Amino acid sequence: MIKVLIKPIFSALVQIVLLLAGMVWLLDSGAHAMGYQWQWHRVPDFIAFYDEGEWWPAELLEGLAVTVKISTVSLFFTLVIGLTTALLKLSNSVIGRWLANIYIELIRNTPLLVQIYLLYFVFGPVLGLDRFSTAILALALFQGAYTAEVFRGGLNSIPKGQFEAARTLGLSRFYTYVDVILPQLIQRTLPPLTNEVVSLIKNSSIVSVMAIFDLTTQGRNIVSETAMPFEIWFTVAAIYLLLTLSLSGFSAWLEHKLGSQWRAQ
Repeated sequence: MIKVLIKPIFSALVQIVLLLAGMVWLLDSGAHAMGYQWQWHRVPDFIAFYDEGEWWPAELLEGLAVTVKISTVSLFFTLVIGLTTALLKLSNSVIGRWLANIYIELIRNTPLLVQIYLLYFVFGPVLGLDRFSTAILALALFQGAYTAEVFRGGLNSIPKGQFEAARTLGLSRFYTYVDVILPQLIQRTLPPLTNEVVSLIKNSSIVSVMAIFDLTTQGRNIVSETAMPFEIWFTVAAIYLLLTLSLSGFSAWLEHKLGSQWRAQ
């Protein structure tokens, strides 16, 4: 059994190594053709530095902290907006369904960058929002429209008998959703929700247009100061990749954990 598992894993690792080697060779050949001199030895200085007996975060780590903060707060409001919109779209209220449909169609059919500009230059000053709050609102509204459809599909997949059984047991509408529906909804929608979170993290790079010092902004500032576009942007991409892969791995573990618990019940 172990030999059967080792063979495909080894084959996959060999393919990955060959692919990476090919990419490195291609990039190095292109750099030499342009007369570009690699300066990878300078990159660690922009990640962290050692001073007075302590390690301190440099520009890229500081930008990563801002990106994680924006993404985390935006994720909370994304889930709230998405679930509320999904419930409105499935409600018996004509006005609720009408508002939910308008919101979803309006957000999904306009670019995020345009929405950010409108919020930052038009609605933000009227509402008294600072740059950070505007970034969170823009990301939450944009991603919430897509998340609402994920939640709506998950709610539609839950048999109506679950609602009827909860009502028979005397549960109120609130506790029906909290104790019966939401646990099933999370389990059923976890993979697509993970995709939405990954998209949220990647879309957070667009808020750099508002001069928020996130990871992308810090990368751009370093490039303008050092003339090291390849090294810095590859490093920024690697940090984003590490962040999203970690999230995907955690989601896979959580999906397995929830699935196991659900089957045990």
